[in-house]
Order: sequence, then C-alpha cells, then structure tokens
Amino acid sequence: MKQQDDLYDVVVIGGGPAGLTAGLYLARARYRVLVLEKEDFGGQITIINEVVNYPGVASTDGRALSATMHQQAADFGAEFMSANATGVDVDGDIKVVHTDHGDLKTFGILLATGAVPRKVGFKGETEYAGHGISYCSTCDGEFFNGQEVIVVGGGFTAAEEAVFLTKYATKVTVLVRGDDFSCDASVSAEAKEDPNIEVRYNTEMKSVSADRGGLVSAVLTDRKTGKDIDWKPADGGHFGVFVFAGYVPQTSLLEGLVDLDEEGYVITDQYLETSAAGVYAAGDLRRKTLRQLITAVSDGGVAAVELERYAKDVSEKLGVMPPRPTDSKYERHEQAYESNTAFEPQKKNSDVTKDVQTAGFFDSTIRQQLKVVFSVMAKPLILKVTLDETPLSPQIQGFVTELAELSGGKLSVVVSTPADDGVEVDDKGNVAYDIAQNLPKVRPCVRVCKVGADGEPVPTGIAFHGMPSGHEFSSFVLSLYNVAGPGQVLDDDVQKRVDQLCADGGSIDIMILVSLTCTVCPATVLAAQRIASSNPKVHAEAYEVSHCRDLQRYYGAMSVPCIVINRTSADGTVTQKIEFGKKGVPGLLDLIEAL
Repeated sequence: MKQQDDLYDVVVIGGGPAGLTAGLYLARARYRVLVLEKEDFGGQITIINEVVNYPGVASTDGRALSATMHQQAADFGAEFMSANATGVDVDGDIKVVHTDHGDLKTFGILLATGAVPRKVGFKGETEYAGHGISYCSTCDGEFFNGQEVIVVGGGFTAAEEAVFLTKYATKVTVLVRGDDFSCDASVSAEAKEDPNIEVRYNTEMKSVSADRGGLVSAVLTDRKTGKDIDWKPADGGHFGVFVFAGYVPQTSLLEGLVDLDEEGYVITDQYLETSAAGVYAAGDLRRKTLRQLITAVSDGGVAAVELERYAKDVSEKLGVMPPRPTDSKYERHEQAYESNTAFEPQKKNSDVTKDVQTAGFFDSTIRQQLKVVFSVMAKPLILKVTLDETPLSPQIQGFVTELAELSGGKLSVVVSTPADDGVEVDDKGNVAYDIAQNLPKVRPCVRVCKVGADGEPVPTGIAFHGMPSGHEFSSFVLSLYNVAGPGQVLDDDVQKRVDQLCADGGSIDIMILVSLTCTVCPATVLAAQRIASSNPKVHAEAYEVSHCRDLQRYYGAMSVPCIVINRTSADGTVTQKIEFGKKGVPGLLDLIEAL
C-alpha cells in the first residue's frame, strides 16, 4: 500500500458536537481525519449556559462540554484547521474540499455545519440587530432589565426563553403565528401560566422603529383579520425583541450535489449517507425529528463508523492510504504502556479536593486547573492594576492578588491608585476618561504586561476593564498563557495573516463590550487577544458592559459581544467597524482586513 501524504481518510466540515464526535471516533480507529471549522470549535452548544440533560453529566455549560470533546478528539490524533469551506467536488474516489486556504483531498466527506438562527424578515430586523433585536436571551437579557420585551416564535425555544426573560423584563409578550405553541404542552404550560407573560396567538411582527436609545414601537399583524396593530410598551420607553423562530440548515455547500428537502435539510439514509457516495451528513443540518445535543453526538458516531468502512474500501481499491496518527497523546500512552513505563494513577475528584482546599475567589477545581496552566507558562508576567475609589476596585485587587499567589511566581502584581497617578475622582469615586478614545481608559482595569529589562511592566495591549470573572475568567487566563508562551497554536495560514497586520504601518485597536453572563463573549475576547499576543501593533481590550454603561449608550449596543475595531493608518487616518456576535480568529481577521 502506497502512502500519500496530502490525503485524508475523512474531512469533517463543521466543528460542533457532531463533527467533534466524528473526529474522535475516526482518530481513535487510527484513520486520518481533519475537522474543518470557519469560526469557533463547539458550534451552537457553546452559547448554552447550562446543560443538564446530557446523560452521565449532571450539569455543565456548553463551552466546557465542547472543549472536552475537542480535547478528546485531539488526544486521539484528530487534526484541526480554521478555514472556510468554499465548495466540494464529490465525484470520484478521491474527493476535494475547497477552502479559502487551499484544497484538501479526501476519500470521504462528513458535513456537520449545523444550523443558524432563522431571521423572520420583518422591517428593521437587520437594521437594528444588536441595537434592540437579539437572538440570545442568555447573552443579552440583562440589557432589557426593567423594560418590556417581545418574543417572536412559538416553538420549544421561544416558550423556554420567554420564561427566562422574566428574570429581567417587566413583561414579556410572545407572538405565536398559529393557534397554539408548536412544542409539547408541558413545555409551553409554564409560559402560558406565568403572570408576567402575555401570549398573542395568530400574530406576527411586521416592523419595528427606533430612536437613538433603542426600539420605541412595533407594528403587529393579526393573521386572522389581516389588520395591523400599533404596539408600544406600557411605560412609553424602550423595549427589546428576541427572535426564536427556528434554525436555517447550513447546507449551501451541497446544493445541487445531494438531495435536500423542501426546507434545505440534507436527506440521508439510516447510515447517514447522502445521495452522493462517500458524502455523509450529521447533526442539525440533517432531516430528522429531534435536534438536540445528544442526537448530534449520536449522528457523529454513526457517520464516523460508516466512513471508516467507506474509506477502507476506497483505500484498498486505489492502493493508496493517508499517513496514520503516530504521535498523539493516545499513541504515546500506548507506547509507554507496552514498554511497562509506570504511570501515576489519575486522581479521583475527591482526592483533588483533599489536595487543594477551597478558598477565596477560586474553588478547589479551578485552583487545580490554574496550577496546570501556570506550570506550562514559559515566562513570568506582571498584572498592572489601575484602580479607582469605587467598591469594585478592592474586589479586583483581591482577585488578582490571589491569582498571583497561586501562580508559583509566574505572576506579580503592580497596583496604581488615583492618588498614585495624580488624578481626580468625582463624589462617587469614579475617574473621568475620554469616552471617544479608541480604547477608553476605564477604571478599574487589569493590564497584562511582560517583564521589562529593568523589571518594570511592559504593556502587551491586552486588558480587561472590570472584573475578569464569570464566563470571562477562562479567556482571561488563556490570554496570560498566550502572552507568556507557548500559547495556543494557530494554523500556519492564520498565523501568517496575523503577522501581516499593519505591515504598512499604523495600529489596530479592538474594543469588545462583554457581559459576564454571556457564554458567547469569551470566544470573541480570546480570539482578539490571541491576535494581540502575536502582533504588537494590535491591542485588544475587553470592557464589562455593566461597569461601562456610558460606552454601551455611546455605541448603541444592546447585544454582546459588541466589537469595535479602529484601524489607524500610518498617516493617522482612523477607520472604524462595529460588529456584533461571536467571532473566532479567522472571523476577526476578515473584519480587520476589510478595513
């Protein structure tokens, strides 16, 4: 059998639960598999704040669960690439996946691109996205605290999220197109019985209008009478609209190549093969009765096993094979076992808890995880903390101090107060700053610095304004790892794009408005700061929005993450781009390069 180095057994397009599971199964069976993802690995599950119905896992969050899946697949030797698939050639025994960073040759293809939230199409939906229109209650619900909101949709998600939004909204109005919710009665019952929820059946959203502060009115349509209804919140102020109208399958790559149903979902047989030989589909883009995490994972496993058989048959037919994984964590473990190398038994969770007692800001589990990160950091860092006289400052000082104590000498802290800097504070303890700056100097702030030749802190362009806790804690810790080294590895083509930023002079400032309750924000913050850690001309600073309401109002942001990119050219000209939503490193590079 001849080995062909530029060949894969399977290319998986999509890095959500279905794609990651397939990658794990194929790599564990010692097939060469590449998982291709254009943005952030993990898919839609990463925005779920709490997962409680995944068998064997009592409770976790979506990002943590997907990170575990990613690591499992990597440990068995699965390969990963951040790139956008632009087309596929499915004829013949060796198929080709075209990407914006080159072509990939493979025996089999698994499409696991999932689905994205469906837009309804009412007037103003696109115009005011991020400025009053949202598709994620966990991310954006807090922006409408004390206001009314409208939920558009009559399915499972709409019923559940309407109840969730009552945590913030004074009233929730649900617009259902039909005579009743389309989900199980047990799910919709809670929404129907909640005194703070009004359900309007046979009603559609026609349009919304807004002023500088947000949405101010809507026009609803009664589907039975055809009459329009002018709607405003009872207090005459602003309100929000959350759209939960289902999902659109991401199947454009396969249009005209395989059979799709009338809604664009891929039609497969019981083995998940499409109408094209060697092309399989898994997850939410496939026609099926239930679209949940557990069915996506099941699809990934089934498709992987079938693709093993398919790739083996084609390989034997052609007399060629891709190289096999030989240096994965799994391979090293097996080699050591065979040579009778002693392994330290893995500690049980109870043992870890005994080793590290819970204290301060970090529990025993987090302290153990931090210990691992700090142990591999190549260089020491300084956390420069600039404080004001508000109650948040002593919390942040305590937070970074405890973090430094856990670092084993890898972190030190330098504290600067208003008195140290000779600046004045108002009667509430706040320090004034210029809101129109590319990166406003909001206090309190934690800046990640390298250690200079004289031991002084040298800023890296990475900072967090507010408390880097909640969902942002992971992105903050990883930013330390990326600055200190060795850092998270970027694909060669992505690294090249990062290195070329501002090659003609100038600089790039990335401001990201985030919420500590948002499960989407950390991926965007991490991506921006990963770029900044590799290119000194890029600065990436996160601003906790509840601490910076003036910035929220200045940019009219009613959704997070809100990404503000300012590119200053060599001649001093500034161009700005404002974007909302989750972005990985490739997606942010696309935005920056467009400037």
